[in-house]
Amino acid sequence: MNMRNLRLLASLIVIALLHGCAAAVIGGVGTAVVVAEDRRTVGTVAEDQGIELKAANRIGDKFKGLHINVTSYNRMALLTGEAPDAATRSEIEKIARAVETVRSVYNEIAIAGNTALSARANDSYLTSKVKTRFIDQQKFNVVHVKVVTEANVVYLLGLVKHKEADDATQIARTTGGVQKVVRLFEYLD
Repeated sequence: MNMRNLRLLASLIVIALLHGCAAAVIGGVGTAVVVAEDRRTVGTVAEDQGIELKAANRIGDKFKGLHINVTSYNRMALLTGEAPDAATRSEIEKIARAVETVRSVYNEIAIAGNTALSARANDSYLTSKVKTRFIDQQKFNVVHVKVVTEANVVYLLGLVKHKEADDATQIARTTGGVQKVVRLFEYLD
């Protein structure tokens, strides 16, 4: 993002804060930018959101109290979190596969007890660090790579060129605190 755009965005945020509608401006501007730059169609973006919501609700209805995350990108669902045993892990995957429009499922659920909130907060922090480094490095459009972190493992998803995948992987791999990087890309070239 160039300096002019940053100033414009900052001005919009300040104006919104003064008028008490920051969420609307930030959400509206952010959504418009993401949709305009995303390589997925608007329909696919909507399908991905639907997959995440439906799968999470169905899993949550059947397995209350488990820490399971569903992330969908281009109708490919990534499952992360913890399950108490292999049978539960397998059942969660079946539920995700049964959601309409899901093309494939990456089941990265660990067989373990639920992680502590502090560990989840650290994962969120690592995701932010990786995304910030993507922006700082300016090697590719950050909208093209989705970052998910679970137990210090960074998962990278997106519709990318091989060079973009390599750059994103290198940046994530060299971010402090990241133990492993898993590439779940689909390639354009």
